[in-house]
Amino acid sequence: MQVEFDDLSTAAARLLRENGSPDIAQDGGWACAWLQACGYPGLELLIEAITTTPVEVRNPELSPDALGLDLRNVSCVFLARQLSLLVEERGRLFLRNVRHGLYLVPFSVRANIGIGCPVDPSFALGGERTKNPYEEKLLAARQTGVSVDDVLWSRAMGRDQP
Repeated sequence: MQVEFDDLSTAAARLLRENGSPDIAQDGGWACAWLQACGYPGLELLIEAITTTPVEVRNPELSPDALGLDLRNVSCVFLARQLSLLVEERGRLFLRNVRHGLYLVPFSVRANIGIGCPVDPSFALGGERTKNPYEEKLLAARQTGVSVDDVLWSRAMGRDQP
């Protein structure tokens, strides 16, 4: 089914708010819609993260060590905004034990910072990005809507709680 970008963003933000993560709801909802608009499973990853990550472990203290930053397999759904700000502040970081690394892509593109392979369990985040390869996809999604699986959309709309 086709869903408006802003409707998907709002629904994803509501899911985050209602499931213990109000502090990241707006940015997380935007990132979900962004990923979905670019052909990535943003909503699927968000629902998986909400249902498998206890609220009490979603905001770990992020302290780089000699090897980079250990994310302890906490979903990037909950960490992406904070990681983007940390990289802008400190520079390039090597991330380990990454889960749902695709959620870093919208934030890295928005901040014009480079990103390694976000589907690997370890990769670098930082450096300069010179081009937004997603610009055309995002424009098309704003004009024609975002393709979303019917079952996932039903869950996002609260008809079947995650």
